[in-house]
Amino acid sequence: MNIQQVLIEIVILFAGIFLSLMAVYLMLKKDIQQFLDLKRIELNKENRAELLPLRLQAHERLILFTDRINPANLLVRLHQQGIPLSTLQATILNDIRSEYQHNITQQLYVDSTTWSVVRKLKDDTIGMINNAVQGLPAEANGIELSKTILQHMAGIDDNPYDLTIELVKKDIQMMF
Repeated sequence: MNIQQVLIEIVILFAGIFLSLMAVYLMLKKDIQQFLDLKRIELNKENRAELLPLRLQAHERLILFTDRINPANLLVRLHQQGIPLSTLQATILNDIRSEYQHNITQQLYVDSTTWSVVRKLKDDTIGMINNAVQGLPAEANGIELSKTILQHMAGIDDNPYDLTIELVKKDIQMMF
């Protein structure tokens, strides 16, 4: 036997093995795909079951955050008798930013639109506080700031804090 004949036989052998493996693969392809799909579905169910409590907790925390930065609640919680305007402003802004930083990771578990609304509500609240301070005389005190903010909130037809809470609730309902 010469080398050329041996090489031809090896190529024929490998071609036969390759064709046999392809035939087996084509026969089992549908079964393999069904098995992989079932495993993927199984893993998705397990992941959803593990993520559900985290997602619910995130929504709860965002509702709490929204309620805590609502000026009606914020001013009652932070106002002290005789507090200077600048001190109350700094306290309010610090509290809002601190609450936000405490809840920033919740964006992983909520819809991106919902998170954007919550973030915008925080930014708008900070802007409202700063605008209210700018509209007051320098000698104003914390009571005047509180009155100005609450009057502004009373003039808004649709309370943005209530609307944000409703959006978070709708986001929760979409999970079920």
